Amino acid sequence: MGLVLIVGYIAGTRNDQIVGFIGPKFGVKVETGTLDLASVQATYRQLKANFDGDLDNQDLIKGASKGLVAAAGDTYTVYMDRKEAEEFNKDLNGDIGGGIGAEIGNRGSRPTVIRTLPDTPAQKAGLLPGDTVIGVNDEATDGWSVSDTVSKIRGDVGTTVKITVLRSGEPKDFTITRAKITSPSVDSTIEDGIGIMTLRRFDDTTTDLARKAAMDFKDKNVKGIILDLRGNGGGLLSSAQDVAGLWLRDQLVVSERTRGKTTSELRSGNNPVLEEIPTVVLVNSGSASASEIVAGALQDHKAAILIGEKTFGKGSVQKLIDMGDGSVLKVTVAKWYTPNGKNINKSGINPDKKVDLTADDANAGRDPQLQAAKDYLKK
Repeated sequence: MGLVLIVGYIAGTRNDQIVGFIGPKFGVKVETGTLDLASVQATYRQLKANFDGDLDNQDLIKGASKGLVAAAGDTYTVYMDRKEAEEFNKDLNGDIGGGIGAEIGNRGSRPTVIRTLPDTPAQKAGLLPGDTVIGVNDEATDGWSVSDTVSKIRGDVGTTVKITVLRSGEPKDFTITRAKITSPSVDSTIEDGIGIMTLRRFDDTTTDLARKAAMDFKDKNVKGIILDLRGNGGGLLSSAQDVAGLWLRDQLVVSERTRGKTTSELRSGNNPVLEEIPTVVLVNSGSASASEIVAGALQDHKAAILIGEKTFGKGSVQKLIDMGDGSVLKVTVAKWYTPNGKNINKSGINPDKKVDLTADDANAGRDPQLQAAKDYLKK
């Protein structure tokens, strides 16, 4: 799927496709051992004695903590200072500050407005789907990626940004005041009797929004459901468990193992409002972590088929530990396994039906994966 970002919102997982699967925040273990830091002190003394410049001791301490954690050699185990922790939390909850509320994607290899969110500056200013963004603040977007364009449009709440678009062959300028933009984690619609539920991330709101959409599908007697997890890099474990529970009745959703020993088994609840409704889950290489837990559980229990491309392959569990000064340690504490006992780390989950979405498809506005899901449910 072509990269699509919402100006003013980028799910934290979209930054690198994998961050965002968070285990329990409680049950912190205590290790009483210590490290011999004499060599670190010796390094500090030599640095202070010989460095031609100013040194900030707090920056040095943060750097030492970052280096210590990075030396564990695990991509997902990181030390975040106060500012980084705040940004991480905003990313996870879809709140990243000032933007205009326009979803930007590639069409014809150019950044293009895909849609505008309701009641946002972009919609009020008159931006329309299909507008090609050819300039931001009088800078031409030639050669810009979607991420480049989004980063230029975003800024502090209350400031303005000038956006030049090409519409029907004519350039148009819009000066838009940035506002705080929050994108919902769940979107839903019904097309030709098929309920389509798109999950952008798994956060504190996802359970309620997904269940509300599910109840709407049930009330309107949809004949099939498409759960779109493409580009969803993860989020909260509890949300993944609850979403899987929309289809599964008292079934194993995921198990966790530490050093090979099972430490936790999470099951679905007893109110699967979408049970036995034919379901297709759309996945791609951007579907990671919590998305893979849901996809793997529904696939293993044969509650849905998967269509699209192989998922990312993140099979580990992270815990957030508050270090007391605003900094946070995100540390890998376990590996997770699908109900059939598979750990998908680095290998991902293979779809039941492989359907690619090429750059040409994205540029032309085609979505063969979504169409394949609709065709399957119409049989």
